Amino acid sequence: MTVRGGRRARRMLRWDQFQRMNAIEVNGVGKKYSLATSPLQRMFDLVGSARKQRSGDFWALQDISFSVGVGESFGIIGSNGSGKSTLLQIIAGVMQPTRGRVAVNGRISAILELGSGFNPEFSGRDNVFMNAAILGLSEDQIKERFPLIEEFAEVGEFIDQPVKTYSSGMLMRLAFSVAVHIDPQVLIVDEALSVGDIYFSQRCLRYLHRLRERGVTMVIVSHSPGQLRALCNRSMWIEHGQIQELGDTDHVVAKYLARAAGTDSTTGSAVTPAPDALKPNFAWIGGKDDLERPGRAIGGPGHRYGNQAAEIVAADLRDSAGRQKNYAKPGDEVVIAVRALAHRKLERPIVGFLMRNERGETVYGLNTTSEGHNLPVFEPGDCYALSFSWAAPRLVKQRYTFTIAVAEGDLSAFDVCDYVEDLLSLDFEGPDPSATGYIQLPCRVLAEVSEASTIPIT
Repeated sequence: MTVRGGRRARRMLRWDQFQRMNAIEVNGVGKKYSLATSPLQRMFDLVGSARKQRSGDFWALQDISFSVGVGESFGIIGSNGSGKSTLLQIIAGVMQPTRGRVAVNGRISAILELGSGFNPEFSGRDNVFMNAAILGLSEDQIKERFPLIEEFAEVGEFIDQPVKTYSSGMLMRLAFSVAVHIDPQVLIVDEALSVGDIYFSQRCLRYLHRLRERGVTMVIVSHSPGQLRALCNRSMWIEHGQIQELGDTDHVVAKYLARAAGTDSTTGSAVTPAPDALKPNFAWIGGKDDLERPGRAIGGPGHRYGNQAAEIVAADLRDSAGRQKNYAKPGDEVVIAVRALAHRKLERPIVGFLMRNERGETVYGLNTTSEGHNLPVFEPGDCYALSFSWAAPRLVKQRYTFTIAVAEGDLSAFDVCDYVEDLLSLDFEGPDPSATGYIQLPCRVLAEVSEASTIPIT
């Protein structure tokens, strides 16, 4: 177990003590940088008290406390400059905190800044052996795993060239491959999947899912809400070096996106209703038959945000006969019925939905504009009914959720009016979850025996 922080923190605990601890404990961590320009002032800063505040001080982190359980996947999100990378460097032991304490239980492997830990003058092969040795592997263990590392990195003949000749994508491939093939107990990833091509990013995501299933503790920094939803049990949002939200990933991501949209997020509660003067004047787009089926009112456990120019007031999943639908078989017609109430005039309204699997990954989604259906202007007080109808594909058997949204603008630029996370759910009776992939496509297999002499030689 590694403990970093003050003098008292640097003590070794007995095995039976830290067995009961979390994989990572962060307690009251702060990190200060001096912005003093005078060399004399910088010298005083080095020997002075860490607790004394000076006008030239910049606190990149302030009073950060959280824990990560053994085998848990923990996400960190925030804008650029919020302190995410600094926090990961402290957890990884690359940097010491100014205040507080960090304790890590288990072999730690980190993918931090691009090329960190690599000597640019050494070859890729030499860097693999050097980094794996630093991370605790013997020479025999490194030789045994090197073929796997080389195969996964896919840098080809460049493995014996100096890494200073590598592209940023090649460098990240090699760093990621080393980090995940040393059997880490704790893996730290700082925006590694944002570098390189989509093919390699998908391979990395699949490998991270396998590590998660094997019980590896992971801390992942990402700007992608979809990646955090797919990989992380809990997450933390930090801004200006301080914790803004900590808890369930869906909740934290909703709060972060709400702030990014310039609004606040509410949980399970409706957007501020229209004034009494704006009585709903039902202007139906979905057809008069929808008048008899009001749908499910909003008020579940989902999270929502938006500028409140319009709101989703009801939504439902139905079959072709208009009956409420809770499960679907391949080929079933699924109808998503939505009601949107306008509080202000919307010149270019858009209504759409996203369908996500149990990992939080988006598997399907569309909106009125993408389908070439330009809606009329929404007038204040009008309530509009829409329906999206599609045939259920052969999705892997599990529960899928639907996020419903109304916005204004076009596909290149729009303002979110109301975005309701995971409002509806539908159980798919498709192939067994052990089936490969997320969707099963109709496939016809033909096989025949041919004479060897009839096979063309190329």
